[in-house]
Amino acid sequence: MAATVVALVLALLLGGCSVGGGESPPGRITLRFQSLAWQDESVRINKELVEEWNASHPDVRVEYVQGSWDSVHDQLLTSFEGGEAPDIIHDASDDLADFAYGGRLADLSGLLPDRLKRDIPQSSWETATFGDGVYGVPFLQEPRVLIANKKILEAAEVRIPTARNPWSWPEFRLIAKRLTERMGSGRYSVAWPLKDPVSATLNLGLSTGGQLFHRGADGKVTIRFTDDDAVVPGTIHDQVATDRSASGATLGMGGSDTLPGLFGGKYAMVPLGFSYRQQIIQQAPKGFEWTVLPAPAGGTDGLAQGVSPQTLSIAQDSPHKREAVRFIDFLLQPDNMVRLAKGDWMLPTGTEAIEDPSLRVAKDGWATGAALARELRPAPAQSVRGYPEWKDKVATPALQEYYSGAIDRAELEKRLVEDGNRVLARYQR
Repeated sequence: MAATVVALVLALLLGGCSVGGGESPPGRITLRFQSLAWQDESVRINKELVEEWNASHPDVRVEYVQGSWDSVHDQLLTSFEGGEAPDIIHDASDDLADFAYGGRLADLSGLLPDRLKRDIPQSSWETATFGDGVYGVPFLQEPRVLIANKKILEAAEVRIPTARNPWSWPEFRLIAKRLTERMGSGRYSVAWPLKDPVSATLNLGLSTGGQLFHRGADGKVTIRFTDDDAVVPGTIHDQVATDRSASGATLGMGGSDTLPGLFGGKYAMVPLGFSYRQQIIQQAPKGFEWTVLPAPAGGTDGLAQGVSPQTLSIAQDSPHKREAVRFIDFLLQPDNMVRLAKGDWMLPTGTEAIEDPSLRVAKDGWATGAALARELRPAPAQSVRGYPEWKDKVATPALQEYYSGAIDRAELEKRLVEDGNRVLARYQR
């Protein structure tokens, strides 16, 4: 009798643990959503949206999983290999190529609702298209802009650029030189934080017609360095090594490292991602006046700029792809996309969301960013296999040496093209 009672108690306890431990009751689907949101505001909004979904969809529960931008690529590799990948994957489009070509991500072409396909521009879809498939939904993006000390610019009486009338690259160089002369010794008009110089160089280079990567009729990619490709790196090189209008000390810095110098008047302008505005609001001393200016424009391509949007993908091994797409569609409804964009201080890709009045106010530079949204293009290396190795082993050291004045343009071209094509060739046999 005692044994029977003990067995019954154990059965009840084990049954309670099973349900209380988070396992789905019979008939309910559970999806794991790995988010890379990291700012408090962004994490809060993502979790709120998950809770709203769960409250209105009792049949499909979403479990929020916190990931990290610092380790996401290696973490996903491990989870794919171990069969433990989350159903819904938050990443960036320039990290998807190897996963897409390697069969790790689901092709969403036949799963996406028409509403979502229509709302996001084709140029954004191209960032997540590899071969004939679509392997992610691009939803947040950020251009590079110039964050400027408003008082310094006004005191120098230089022309203030707008999205309708931006500086050209030659004008930017001229104004930077003049501004530095007026600022005095030990101060610079520009701080280029180029710890990671490759993406900034390539993406801004689209404004001058630079492409660098060229895909042939056979589908293979080769590198060519033209005069159009040389404008942006040439401007940065000349500002640092010739004009002394940009600080060489910032070349190895990340964006956040330059902010104290901007606040203190050591630098008048810093080219940064649009989302850095939040850090400025949080960290700037009282009385600091700042403004958001568009990056310089090229001749024929104007304010065109490359971006690698944040994306939502679905693991190929997920048994619940259609339910996962339903959740993505919910997450990216226009109102929700606006919430996500404001939480990350970025721009939404959706055409309806970008028209939201709250994203078009002058305060904190939102209007400048919204005006640039239509000029954003897929990053030049978006679908190039072997790009990560080329970036780390060839382009990063070559550009760092060029910007510091250690090598000239001819040597830069030789390394990017000759060494680069040898790297790409191994991935295209």
